[in-house]
Amino acid sequence: MARAQGSQPRLAASRSAGLGLTERSGSAPDKTPPADAALNRREARATMSTLIRGGTVVNHDHTYRADVYCADGVIKAIGENLDAPSGAKVVDAGGAYVMPGGIDPHTHMELPFMGTVASEDFFTGTAAGLAGGNTLIIDFVIPAPQQSLIEAYRQWQDKAAKTCGDYSFHVAVTWWDESVEEEMGVLAREHGVNSFKHFMAYKNAIMVEDDVLMKSFRRCLELGAVPTVHAENGEVVYLMQKALLEAGITGPEGHSMSRPASVEGEAANRAIAIAGMVGSPLYIVHVSCKDALEAIARARTMGQRVYGEVLAQHLIVDDSVYRDKDWLQAAGHVMSPPFRPKEHQDALWAGLMNGTAQTTATDHCCFCADQKAMGKDDFTRIPNGTAGVEDRMAVLWSEGVRKGRLTPQEFVAVTSANCAQIFNIYPRRGRVEVGADAALVVWDPEGTRTISAKTHHMNVDFNVFEGLEVTGICAATISQGEVVWENGQLNVEKGKGQYIHRPTFPVMFDAVKRRNEIGKPRPVEREPSSFVTP
Repeated sequence: MARAQGSQPRLAASRSAGLGLTERSGSAPDKTPPADAALNRREARATMSTLIRGGTVVNHDHTYRADVYCADGVIKAIGENLDAPSGAKVVDAGGAYVMPGGIDPHTHMELPFMGTVASEDFFTGTAAGLAGGNTLIIDFVIPAPQQSLIEAYRQWQDKAAKTCGDYSFHVAVTWWDESVEEEMGVLAREHGVNSFKHFMAYKNAIMVEDDVLMKSFRRCLELGAVPTVHAENGEVVYLMQKALLEAGITGPEGHSMSRPASVEGEAANRAIAIAGMVGSPLYIVHVSCKDALEAIARARTMGQRVYGEVLAQHLIVDDSVYRDKDWLQAAGHVMSPPFRPKEHQDALWAGLMNGTAQTTATDHCCFCADQKAMGKDDFTRIPNGTAGVEDRMAVLWSEGVRKGRLTPQEFVAVTSANCAQIFNIYPRRGRVEVGADAALVVWDPEGTRTISAKTHHMNVDFNVFEGLEVTGICAATISQGEVVWENGQLNVEKGKGQYIHRPTFPVMFDAVKRRNEIGKPRPVEREPSSFVTP
């Protein structure tokens, strides 16, 4: 297999210039295609097949040499020396690994946030994800306070109609009344939503208080859905921001100063305690510091079902970026939680290695220089977010597997399999086996590229990994059984992405239910009393 050396061809221009992504003929990028056109595409897909020949299959628990044959969007056969049917596309995987396509469980495509909208839309974002080996994103529906969850879900589905890669949704709970409780049930039962997000930060916007956490966690438990939290103490952050601005600190350095690791650790401990009282599992997104990681470790030691997600960015970048003399360079790194001192990176890697953290993500939320400049006089107005959906897999392989922090099997676990299990789509996703979705990546462990905003496919003018040379890259990506990335070229179709329904009651709920029944509060049985009230 040919090695990909250096930077790959640039297919995405800046957001002002538009995109140069290659779309297949017959696609309808700007409107819903006629029903007969959609039918023709489905029939065409049913006849397409792909044989991946000569690779080494890597699952989270097993590695072996085999060819993989895909047809009708699923894996049909795995074995040595498989024959390619007439007309099948053959991918040479000699010297490469064949692994489950990556799942990024935390993205924000075209998110309305902090007075602007993220520059990455669902087409460009899923295309960039496919270029990096990700065959599924789980994005976030974020209703405005007092907005119907169903209404917001439909708005996000409308935006996601342009996807070229597969997608699913978490839905945020940003307020509470009986209608929210009811609509959570509708989303879980009818729309394949089995996780709900809660922001403990962003006061006066989407932050929820502890009473909402407890009510929503209880509802999640009833529905068999996984509650997730953004763990930062929003009240403390708000007061620290105010104090820093009064002290004359207006630059990007104020962002990290206002959100120290302790505010994340406190919120993680609080969310874990509430989940423990409710008896629900809990998934904590973008764990960035050892304070929060230690809270998860303590809870798991005590038997709680708590899961931690780590961002590729937090594993590599440290807080020195906020002291850069170039304001835009510093502002380009503003995200929440912020980047931490280097000692936290070692803790996060250790968490992935020892199982305290189970998944990796990116919190992909792109804002270009002109958007970041909205906060030039006030760091609290810098839109929070960085890119990463294209680079996560390569960074984790290069900095993880190549440096002995992860085995190839552990790489599969933290980039796909664990996520698929937690969110109940395993082994449909997260595993190379007959009957699973043909969502695969052919991984070249020796290929190299240099990450740069000048060559990436993400629709943003900044990259936090700028100049990082990675060893281990995506040589080919197979989505819905078709090769959509190969030899540095994308072949994607707007609107081709499928919405992935995630069933409720992941397997963890069997154990949760039994344990909750054993620990269920019960009244004390007493003998009849002779006490008579006066």
